[in-house]
Amino acid sequence: MKALFAGVAQALESPLIALELNLHRVMSRIFLIRGRRPYTCGCGSYRRIQLREHLAKKMPEGVFPRGWGRWLDERAVEYPWFFSRLPSGPGKLLDAGSVLNFDFVLSHERLGNKAISIFTLGPESENYCHRGISYVYGDLRECCYRDDHFDWIVSISTLEHVGMNNTIFYSSDDSKNECDPQSHLQALVELRRILKPNGVLYLTLPFGRPQLLGWLQVFDARMVRRVVEVFRPASVRESYFHYTNAGWQASSAEGCSDARYFDPSQRRNMETEIAAAEAVVCLELEK
Repeated sequence: MKALFAGVAQALESPLIALELNLHRVMSRIFLIRGRRPYTCGCGSYRRIQLREHLAKKMPEGVFPRGWGRWLDERAVEYPWFFSRLPSGPGKLLDAGSVLNFDFVLSHERLGNKAISIFTLGPESENYCHRGISYVYGDLRECCYRDDHFDWIVSISTLEHVGMNNTIFYSSDDSKNECDPQSHLQALVELRRILKPNGVLYLTLPFGRPQLLGWLQVFDARMVRRVVEVFRPASVRESYFHYTNAGWQASSAEGCSDARYFDPSQRRNMETEIAAAEAVVCLELEK
């Protein structure tokens, strides 16, 4: 019965995805025509179309065409970086933060033979349980998984929200209105606990001038060093990306040290084309 249900769900999904894709293309055109500013009409559709097409190209790690990712947030580099580093073999993968929970992301060939679990605060509008995706809801500081369970964990732009006010965008639970800037380290300890020996954590964070914005924090070099120290990796690989007039490009910690964050909760960034983080650090941490 489960196999029958999954087959019916997949048969219905394909035309719905095609219809949705066409709608996103229309909205994307509206975004381009009406000024190309973050958070204006069609911005989300433009983002989805661009990311879908770029991921399909399978470009080498850190290689982007000039102008790539203009008007897009940091997902423009986080997704390509992650998929360029993730091995293609089978295994158990945890998405800590639910940033992979989109049809065009979950359809990536690097995820095709993996058992995927998504751990996040609560249910979201997009759900792919018929594809075999497992959803668990909770707090990353208290994971329900046993020790040494996952081969890989990916946490894209999530750790900066741990211990912050998550009622602004992500939850209606008043207990998620916090201000504990150090508690992300507790989540990091949990992620290490549930990762297998020699497993890899793929972690990205907004980088630049340290900022505490209430619903997230921006990490500087000192804070990144602390993250690495707490995780105690057998090996670490750091990559930095910076948004410029030429779009998103590879950079360095020094080159990103003065990067800013444009807070959509305050709508202060309407006069800029930068959607959120001006720079990100991407960490590959092997246990």
